[in-house]
Amino acid sequence: MTNLSDVLEHINADQENALQRLFDLLRIESISTDPAYNDSCTEAADWLVNDLNAIGFKASRRDTAGHPMVVAHTPNGTGPRMLFYGHYDVQPVDPLELWDSQPFAPALEDTAAGKVIRGRGAADDKGQLMTFVEACRAWKTITGELPANITILFEGEEESGSPSLVPFLEANADELRCDLALVCDTGMWNEKTPAICTMLRGMLGEEITITGADKDLHSGMFGGPAQNPIRIMARLLAGLHDESGKVTLPGFYDGVSPLPQQIAAQWRGLGFDATEFLRAVDLSVVAGETDHTALEQIWSRPTCEFNGINGGYTGDGFKTVLPARANCKISFRLVGEQDPLAIRQSFRHYIQSNLPADCSVEFEDHGAAPATVMSIDNPAFERARADLSTEWNTEAVYAGCGGSIPVVGYFSELLGMDSLMIGFGLDDDQIHSPNEKYNLTSFMKGTRSWARVLESLAKAS
Repeated sequence: MTNLSDVLEHINADQENALQRLFDLLRIESISTDPAYNDSCTEAADWLVNDLNAIGFKASRRDTAGHPMVVAHTPNGTGPRMLFYGHYDVQPVDPLELWDSQPFAPALEDTAAGKVIRGRGAADDKGQLMTFVEACRAWKTITGELPANITILFEGEEESGSPSLVPFLEANADELRCDLALVCDTGMWNEKTPAICTMLRGMLGEEITITGADKDLHSGMFGGPAQNPIRIMARLLAGLHDESGKVTLPGFYDGVSPLPQQIAAQWRGLGFDATEFLRAVDLSVVAGETDHTALEQIWSRPTCEFNGINGGYTGDGFKTVLPARANCKISFRLVGEQDPLAIRQSFRHYIQSNLPADCSVEFEDHGAAPATVMSIDNPAFERARADLSTEWNTEAVYAGCGGSIPVVGYFSELLGMDSLMIGFGLDDDQIHSPNEKYNLTSFMKGTRSWARVLESLAKAS
């Protein structure tokens, strides 16, 4: 069998062609949120179908009520089955005037940090998904075969809430269910240190409106005897945390497990500087739970945060009123085995049981999704970590993610699959902002990394 080194050498030699293929995809204006770009989304799906078929996959476009899915399979594949997921849709480019170049005219630029690929979708997610496609192409070119038993799923609605994804997964579960999912929509710890994401925080969204009087009241006439919904709201919100930063809701920490020692040791070795992290946003003191580091808080601890509060008169000047209503939007980031619905019930009970007479409350939910935690006991994770460490000449780490990637939860819930989340994006890629970029090193070494990972996972049985 051809040595892996031949495949890696071909990836290096084919760099210019790989870039041009990526540029062709980046030129397609596949903005999923704007109906004016529906045809462009279909064009991007068709481009991927044609490219995957050219490599040797059996690929097809699957139309949905929204934008198309792209599904591809290795013909007559054997060995462990792997499902690779990515998305071809991109964010809108507004505000256009803040771009230094045309968003859909990709180019290779020299920067102080090295060469970067500039353009909308360069990192999120076209550049990332093409690292995987190029790795498959290199294996096919050198060996005449695709490297593993692979199924590919590319969607076109990730940037607009993925409304078609769950119905599609449910309708095609038997076709898409594999031994392991591969997701390339994450990032590295830094430009030299690769990472495998194993923890994604869940989310619970709540909005409350407290109502007192039937109209705004004059504070000179009613201040004192009349209930003030803003004062009540402030008291209730303040009671959700204690002096150590912990959330006070009964049962809130049910399902929160201690951080495994192996992971904790890796994180300590990353040299995360909380002072520098906060200084970048003009802050200086770490808040939150006092018995956990800033990195632990971001990756592995649950939170309760107030995202917006309003009531009364907020316009220019001054108006002395007691507001009839006060409103607050609250988000809970969840970890481990926390039950979002149980936390919702606990939160609403807390509000209702502490509401004074003459006041009422209305609740509006804004979604509820549990956290996702991958077990690193799965041998595939250590194999992949070893491959990444070899390629980057730096020990790869298991990382957490402060946000969420809904598709990973769907794969677990609907298809019964763990997800190996390997990505090569960087924090400064400006993925939803003007001047999005993807480092050339991320693209090329990302491709080489997938070539290694695919070989080692394909050999596992």
